[in-house]
Amino acid sequence: MPTAPPSVTDFEHMFDLAPVSLWLEDYSAVHALFERWRGQGVTDVEAFLREHPEGVREYGSAIRVLKVNQRSLTLFGATDQARLVASLDRVFRDDMFEAALSEVRQLWNGAQEFSNQTVNYALDGRRLDVFIRGRILPGHEAHWDRVLVSLEDNTQEQQARLLLQHSERQARLLFEHSPVSLWVEDFSAVKRLLDQIRERGIVDLKTFLKVHPEFIEQCMREIRVIDVNRTTLTMFGAQSRHALLAGLHRVFRDEMLDSFAEQLIDLWEGRLLQQREVVNYTLAGTPLNIHMQFVVQEDHLHDWSLVLLSLVDITARKKAEAYLEYLGKHDVLTGLRNRAYYIEELNRLTRKGPWPVAVIAVDLNGLKALNDEQGHAAGDAVLRRAGEVLAKAVDTLPGCAARIGGDEFCVLLPDADERVTQALVERVLSLQELNNQYYPGQPLSLAMGTAVAREGESLEAVVHRADQAMYTSKARYYEAQETNRRRP
Repeated sequence: MPTAPPSVTDFEHMFDLAPVSLWLEDYSAVHALFERWRGQGVTDVEAFLREHPEGVREYGSAIRVLKVNQRSLTLFGATDQARLVASLDRVFRDDMFEAALSEVRQLWNGAQEFSNQTVNYALDGRRLDVFIRGRILPGHEAHWDRVLVSLEDNTQEQQARLLLQHSERQARLLFEHSPVSLWVEDFSAVKRLLDQIRERGIVDLKTFLKVHPEFIEQCMREIRVIDVNRTTLTMFGAQSRHALLAGLHRVFRDEMLDSFAEQLIDLWEGRLLQQREVVNYTLAGTPLNIHMQFVVQEDHLHDWSLVLLSLVDITARKKAEAYLEYLGKHDVLTGLRNRAYYIEELNRLTRKGPWPVAVIAVDLNGLKALNDEQGHAAGDAVLRRAGEVLAKAVDTLPGCAARIGGDEFCVLLPDADERVTQALVERVLSLQELNNQYYPGQPLSLAMGTAVAREGESLEAVVHRADQAMYTSKARYYEAQETNRRRP
């Protein structure tokens, strides 16, 4: 038997039981309102309503609700249609202006249907995000007296979207304003290059890189920088991201090739989380000591297309460490090596040579008298001058000049015989003379004694011989001074 066509009653049941909110409305007063506005010369309705926002309220008041379904009552928390219609001022309010403007613009421009995302409110005050679709029903296009409107509650989706946008903004703020230099990079091309040479049968990447150093530069060129934060621009002295990216060849160079080779070897061996100390350069050429942390993000382990690098400028720390190391091995007053370094070097030469090893014991003449007569500041000045002379004397030699006591110094010369030793003594005396010309007044006088140790000979014994020779020289100096004082 043929199926009977649906009756009007069937359609009414379908309307009432629909799973979405349905509103049958009369827009004829809206149609008349638009005609009035056109008669007043309005052509750009959006500009008109922004200048006269009360027109939106007039538009809303012109809409007459004819019928709503059960889903609409449930959605807005109304017991019946009369209560809902009587409370429309509580349903359609606040932040609906932009959405209503979109709806008006579509109808104004002749559309037979419209849609927009907007905000309504339930009668208990709940905020509802809804997607509206409206359609002028066939046969009512002339006056718009029958319009079917559906409201889809997508509050959860909109809240999730807003939450995601908020999280993304927070993440962006944290990225941009991090006190650490952050780089987001794409290493997928680097992975492809490594995979290609692995497929060729390469198993020892370290040896491969020694034979093919150009591969290191090729991999470095394939890194794509996706983003950097503000701290990065400040650290590298860049005015903009474009300026930094255009100057990367000046940032990553020289020592960075060796560091990047180590990084490639780690990646080859599956270490996708790395940290190391490297040297980069600012765009102006200033070297930066950097502590770098590198990690391939978990969702991109298959292709390395998202890598996060954090760079911390440790230049100040490195300078402090270098200074502490300097203090540990140098005498602060004279700038020469200190006694600790001298003992360490003496032990090293005893073990390893090279032989012969020359020792020059040096003592500053007249320091005690100078301290007593003119004060320790004057004595310190002469000690600094002694340091200048000895440092200059050995500056081209593999020797070590050290201050080992108050006015005692020692020079250790590896691979030096008596001839080389005597030449150095003469150079010290020549520099001493020049120093006295440059600093008139208190003369600088150094007593020196030398000795040379052959392989197998005790260095301590040789140092003792050099000391004895120095004391002999010192005694001659004081004898000469005494003779000069007694001479009429």
